[in-house]
Amino acid sequence: MARGRGFARALKRDAASLLEQTGLSDRELSLSLVSDEAIRKLNRDFRGKDAPTDVLSFSQVEERGKAPPDPYAVPNQPGMPLGDVVISVDTALRQARELGVSPEARLRTLLIHGFLHLLGHDHERSVAEARRMFARERRLAARLGSAKSPPQPARTPRADTAKRARRAKAR
Repeated sequence: MARGRGFARALKRDAASLLEQTGLSDRELSLSLVSDEAIRKLNRDFRGKDAPTDVLSFSQVEERGKAPPDPYAVPNQPGMPLGDVVISVDTALRQARELGVSPEARLRTLLIHGFLHLLGHDHERSVAEARRMFARERRLAARLGSAKSPPQPARTPRADTAKRARRAKAR
């Protein structure tokens, strides 16, 4: 996607730094910057939601039907894929304007958010897990040098997160 090319180099550096900071520097991470239309199709095909979203993660660590991995115990296996993070540049740019942050800061936050999903974090699982995930998201953002652009939550406010966690628990 042409709109994402200008952000790709910085996001690649951020992704390499995330891998290093989490002790996973030998793992592989795929990062794709796409349009709203492309992410809408992925969201529809893989999550049954026919609408664009900001970020999707496709873990190579989790196994279907099994408990998610401990997000703090993913092994650093050389050459093994961690997974794919797909970010909608259209949505990220729109959110950056709405939140009053730079596009780079918003894209970085979405990268971190997607990366944490790859490790097994899931803010929709419970309110406690949402708190843990967002706290780790903030710590990683701070380490990436985002002090010049304060990190923003990757999702809607916590009340919405709590509502989604209750819905997920009820299923």
